[in-house]
Amino acid sequence: MRVIIHVDMDAFYASIEQRDNPVIRNRPVVVGADPAGGSGRGVVSAASYEARTFGIHSAMPISTAYKRCPHAVFLPVDTEKYCRVSSGIMALFHEYAPVVEAVSLDEAFLDVSGVQRLFSGAERIARTIKERILSEHRLTASVGIAPNKLLAKMASEFDKPDGFTVVPQERVQQFLDPLPVSALWGVGKKTDVRLAAMGVRTVRQLRAVPQQDLESIFGKNGGSLWNYARGLDDSPVEAGRQAKSISNEHTFARDETCPEVIADTILQLSEKVGFRLRNRRLTAKTITFKLRFEDFQTLVRAKTVDHPVSLSEDIYAAAVGIYGELNRERRPVRLIGVGVSHLGESGGGQMSFFSEERETREQLSLTIDEIKKRFGENAIRRGPRY
Repeated sequence: MRVIIHVDMDAFYASIEQRDNPVIRNRPVVVGADPAGGSGRGVVSAASYEARTFGIHSAMPISTAYKRCPHAVFLPVDTEKYCRVSSGIMALFHEYAPVVEAVSLDEAFLDVSGVQRLFSGAERIARTIKERILSEHRLTASVGIAPNKLLAKMASEFDKPDGFTVVPQERVQQFLDPLPVSALWGVGKKTDVRLAAMGVRTVRQLRAVPQQDLESIFGKNGGSLWNYARGLDDSPVEAGRQAKSISNEHTFARDETCPEVIADTILQLSEKVGFRLRNRRLTAKTITFKLRFEDFQTLVRAKTVDHPVSLSEDIYAAAVGIYGELNRERRPVRLIGVGVSHLGESGGGQMSFFSEERETREQLSLTIDEIKKRFGENAIRRGPRY
């Protein structure tokens, strides 16, 4: 029998900000775009539990969040700081589990099937991890322990924040049956509505629907729903699974037409993406640029480069080139985004006549990265390149 632990940090971004600034502890904190007094045009990246009591959640328009709680503390996203904290927590996981799958900066699956005796059981491992996260990082995490990833994930969400839920094999249905079907993987808003129309609102009710009926209505997803309602999931914990892409976006406070401001914003986005690439020891073969005009028309274009890149200036060169092609008429711009994909592990780059110059540029980037890791994202930045 497998034993899987799922660790999910509680309101990760917002909790880090509250930890680092005692003045805003126990206050509603929203991390994301500038609300601009209710006229901001970005979205919420994270909300503290105090903010969630006002109905604020991630991906919500920042203007809506402001209207719901204008007295909240609104802070910008500090990606570099969150990555730094995440790296320390992920390193801790590897001390206790031979197989760790980082799902995002703030959550991971740990397969401890083979080490229970060594660490006195999965519960002891999980409690030790929670205690160390609290003592070493001054943050709380919610933990779920179960026979598979599906159940472990649901268990960690069961009693947030600072939760600890164990679902042994003999109690799987007892745990699942009372839950709403929306708690299951694969049940989004549309599927939830269709199931409700069938009179299915709980996992117990879903379990009573024949598999053939579910498959006739939902196709392949119907078979998955049938399995999930019984707590069945054979997906493995995959060590070292890499993200498929890395990206950052910026929504301008007002439609932007100044070429210098747009170019500088592309540079800063390229810096953020490059930092995240290098922090994960990755390179990218494809650079993607996203452009949204004042009328909400959105264009996305990608460029595949000859050699894998990780330097911010290489990402910038490709991104600003794509922007020039997409906006020859210099229409007002609402949003821009820079991303990379086709990721691979970094290794000795290609040799060229300019290898000495490239080595200098790489060393400069690493030095800038170290300064940011130590003193924060805004400690240093590249000047504009027009």
